[in-house]
Formats: sequence, C-alpha cells, structure tokens
Amino acid sequence: MEYIASDYWKAYESIIPKEKHIQTKAETFTVEGYNSRIRHYLARFKRKTKCYSKTKHMMEISLNLLFLKLNNKN
Repeated sequence: MEYIASDYWKAYESIIPKEKHIQTKAETFTVEGYNSRIRHYLARFKRKTKCYSKTKHMMEISLNLLFLKLNNKN
C-alpha cells in the first residue's frame, strides 16, 4: 500500500485520507534537508526575483550543477 508522509501540520489531516497518511519526522527530515540546501545555494528557488529562471531547462541545469558540486564531482 502506498502512503503519504508529512510532518505534524494540521492542514494535511484535512486533505490526505487517514488510511494513507503517516505523520512522522522520520520520513520527512531528509527531504526537508535537501530542500533547505537547495534554497540556500540557489536563489532561483527562494522567490521570483531577478534570480528566477523561467525555463524548466535552466532549473534542471542549475540543480545538476549544484549536486555535482555538493558531491565533489567537479
């Protein structure tokens, strides 16, 4: 059975069916860590400003470059 993991934010309880919903930090902290790191290094993922890419292609390139850098694959 597939399930959806979220943190303990109340809004999720109203939109995700109870039988498919698991509330735990154990399943979400890794993803949140990656999201935090992406926002830290890439301004385009923070908000729509001058640093914002309008094309999906440029966002993919930026993410690939970031992951190569973070994994020491220069």
